[in-house]
Amino acid sequence: MSGSRNSLARRTTGSRGASEPPADVDEAGFLSLTPERARVLVLVAGRPTTYALTVIIVLALATLLTSGSNLAGTSGAIAAGWLGVHQVPLVIGKTSLGLLPLLPTALVLWLAARECARAVEPDCTRADLGWIVGAALGGPLLITAICLAVAEDASGVVALQPPNTLAAFAWVGGLYLVAAVGGIATKNRRQVFALLRLPEWAISGIYGAGRAVLRLLGCAAALTVVSFLAHIPRIGDTYQSAGNAAGVIGLTLLSLAYLPNLVVQAVGVLVGSSAQVGAASFGVFSVVGGPIPAVPLMAAVPTGPAAGWWPVLLLIPAAIGVLGGLDLARSSTDRIGAPWATLSSAGLATVALLLLGAIAGGELGTFGRIGLDLPVFAAVTFAWLAIPGYAGLAFSRWFLVPVGAAPADYADPYDEDDDYYADDDYYADDDYADDDYAENDYAENDYFEDDYADYDGPDLEVELDGELVEEQTAIGTVRATGADTTPDIVDAEVVEADLPESDRVDGS
Repeated sequence: MSGSRNSLARRTTGSRGASEPPADVDEAGFLSLTPERARVLVLVAGRPTTYALTVIIVLALATLLTSGSNLAGTSGAIAAGWLGVHQVPLVIGKTSLGLLPLLPTALVLWLAARECARAVEPDCTRADLGWIVGAALGGPLLITAICLAVAEDASGVVALQPPNTLAAFAWVGGLYLVAAVGGIATKNRRQVFALLRLPEWAISGIYGAGRAVLRLLGCAAALTVVSFLAHIPRIGDTYQSAGNAAGVIGLTLLSLAYLPNLVVQAVGVLVGSSAQVGAASFGVFSVVGGPIPAVPLMAAVPTGPAAGWWPVLLLIPAAIGVLGGLDLARSSTDRIGAPWATLSSAGLATVALLLLGAIAGGELGTFGRIGLDLPVFAAVTFAWLAIPGYAGLAFSRWFLVPVGAAPADYADPYDEDDDYYADDDYYADDDYADDDYAENDYAENDYFEDDYADYDGPDLEVELDGELVEEQTAIGTVRATGADTTPDIVDAEVVEADLPESDRVDGS
């Protein structure tokens, strides 16, 4: 019996070892490139770049033709458009242009993130993810290198100074890296969190930070629209310099492109910081007048003295902070003594808004710097999200759930059935049912074709052949007990059937 078991164990170990992938399969997968994978990577690298270049070329040609300029500087205009879309600071003549519109940048990054999300398969390995990120960076960086060379050659025809090469590659690479990671995370969040090995409170903090950023941006957008409508009589003055219909359309498109920049400035106003437009500045406590660009969008910027009721707007970030604390009390195990998810949410939201504030500002020719006071903006944003957030958490723990206990509707962020992943495309994608993962090599692996595949488990057919044998008890035992204590001895023979490597064991 033991010999049979040992042989079976050896055979099982060998079969399973043959089916397991070698240790260097991930490295081999990274070095190999199948035609299907190459096709997907070409789309990741080329489709967003193609769309962006097409729009830039059309706008550049339309601008040159409507302004009556010759087409000699077309290549320089296209190169400047590509670099400007990716927030690379430009110098045209003697005018510094560091304040670049955010809307085109957001659209291009959204296209790149969507392509990366489409390229992610349910059974992607780290090598596959590395190929996707590399493709998302490779295409834009190649176009950036070409545009830098074109800008160098066109500097003798148009008044465009070649930008700093390192800064250009850093901006483009950083933006597309964020887009690639964001696209992969939206398709397979659980895998990203597993690779990062984040604790539960950090995952809850990430989701809380995202909600806080979206809420602040939404309230700032509403405030911008209200201010724009309140100062709508001033819009006519800004269109007087347009000249013709083409100029009106150009000013309108320019205002739309810079709308996200103004929304980010409005976030600074909401939290109590101040936004600067050259020598002018505005906030909830004071307004300093000064020259502002003659763009229809700038009609939303207040020019008069600050009204007495404007500080009431500070209740908006306070309410967002409290709401964030209540949300985290329901979706995390934060305690009053250890509010790690609440603090991480406030910190991550502050970092995200600080980066947006840095990108949304910059130098604009003779007007000077336009943007937020970043140190003050970071301090007050964290304070508004952390302190009211802790108050919301404490209220929830004292009155809604027991102090220090997880709420009744708490769900593990790593759980597949959690709300975090209920709307994830990774689980809702119809292609998952027909994916190659369902028809992979396991269906034809030798692991299921060897001898072990015919083994039915522990169901062994055993025959017991026994007879009672009556033997005399030892004399000493009879004398000691004084009675006949003859035991029944079973002579058993164990036979194992259907196992070719088994031997008969005689138990007599």
